[in-house]
Amino acid sequence: NATLRANVAQGFALDATHHAHVTLLQCFVRTADLPTIYAVTEEILAQESYTDWKLTAFKYYYVPAGPIGLAGIVVEPTTDLLRLQQRIIDALAPYRVKEATTAAFYTTPAEPDIHPSVIPYVRDFVPAHSGKNYSPHVSTGVGTTAFLDALLAKPFEAFTFSPASASVYQLGNYGTARKELKALPAKS
Repeated sequence: NATLRANVAQGFALDATHHAHVTLLQCFVRTADLPTIYAVTEEILAQESYTDWKLTAFKYYYVPAGPIGLAGIVVEPTTDLLRLQQRIIDALAPYRVKEATTAAFYTTPAEPDIHPSVIPYVRDFVPAHSGKNYSPHVSTGVGTTAFLDALLAKPFEAFTFSPASASVYQLGNYGTARKELKALPAKS
C-alpha cells in the first residue's frame, strides 16, 4: 500500500477508514433493512468456523480504470468461501436493490468523489463476481497502469492467512470498506 501511495498519492491508505478485507458480497440495500441484514448474516456466520480457514494469497492483480488501476492480492477461492458467499447471497437476495446513486457510498469532504465504475460494479456484483466468477482478493491501493503492469511482472511469494473477523461495511470509493456498520461475532 505504501508503494502504491508513492506511485499515486491521491490513492488510498489502508488505515482506520480503509479496511483490508476479502469481500463476499457487495450490493445496495435500504438503510431500514440493515438490522435484519445484520441478524441474517450473523446467523449464517455463527454456523461457520471461518476463523479456522486457511486461505492462500497467490498473485497480484489490478482492475484498470483509465490511466490508473485498483490493485490487490488474489486469494484462491475455496469450497468454504464459495459456500459461504452463496449462502449470504441467497439470504440477502430479498433485501438487495438494483439501483443507487453515489449517495449510497461513504464519502468525506476530503474524498467526496466516487469513481464512475464503482456503481455498476456493485450493482452487478451478483452474478458478475460470485460463484464461478468469484475472485476473492484484498484490495491494496491504486497505481498507474504502467506501474501495476511492472508489479504484475514481478514474482509473487504465496502466503496463507486466516480470516480474523467479519463485518458489514458501507463502501467508499473503489469499493473500499470505509465505514464499519456492524462487526459480527465469530463462532465461539
